[in-house]
Amino acid sequence: MALANTGSEAEPVDQSSHPEIEQHSTKVLMLGALGVVYGDIGTSPIYAFREALVASSGGEVAERGDILGVLSLIIWSLTIIVTIKYIMFVLRANNRGEGGVLSLMALARSSFATRSAIILAIGIVGASLFFGDAVITPAISVLSAVEGMNVVTPAFQPYVVPLTLLILAILFAVQRFGTGGVALIFGPITAVWFLAIGLSGLNHIIDDPEILLAVSPHYIVAFLIHSPDVAFVTI
Repeated sequence: MALANTGSEAEPVDQSSHPEIEQHSTKVLMLGALGVVYGDIGTSPIYAFREALVASSGGEVAERGDILGVLSLIIWSLTIIVTIKYIMFVLRANNRGEGGVLSLMALARSSFATRSAIILAIGIVGASLFFGDAVITPAISVLSAVEGMNVVTPAFQPYVVPLTLLILAILFAVQRFGTGGVALIFGPITAVWFLAIGLSGLNHIIDDPEILLAVSPHYIVAFLIHSPDVAFVTI
């Protein structure tokens, strides 16, 4: 009986002895992160760039300095937020492996017990901003994407809002299946999206290589002086 039991019991799989399993898991996680995390980062600059130029130019044709200023502002904002803030600080600040505003709030309250009420208030404000962003960002992203159909033909104008509502309803409906399932769906879509806009951007860079000057942060200073209110909102 003992031999029969040992033969029927499933032995745990040691992933450390199966590097191919670990590599597969890493690829799946990378694809999921591409769909969930970088999908938001990759779409937000598009409508932010457009709205910032519209605001700075007053609806007229944007000046070259404003274009370079807004683009430089977006480049360095993403660099600082993603590279410095997230990688160097946020990923290292965790509460027993858990992240997020509420987890960090609990960690801070345990470290500063005398200021627990203040930290709680800050945590509530942070959570409120997070939920507000979670509601506003998908709506703006989808609406901006659907509005692109007007470039093809103005006949799509009456269908922009209804189609946006339909897409948002579908997106929020599938959220109940969990982030993992949604990530596996949107990961390949986001990969194709980045490839498409990357090739399109490369084509325009070849047409006007001087746009690479936006990497210089001095355009940010000039834009801050020229349009401080627009620069603040863009950041």
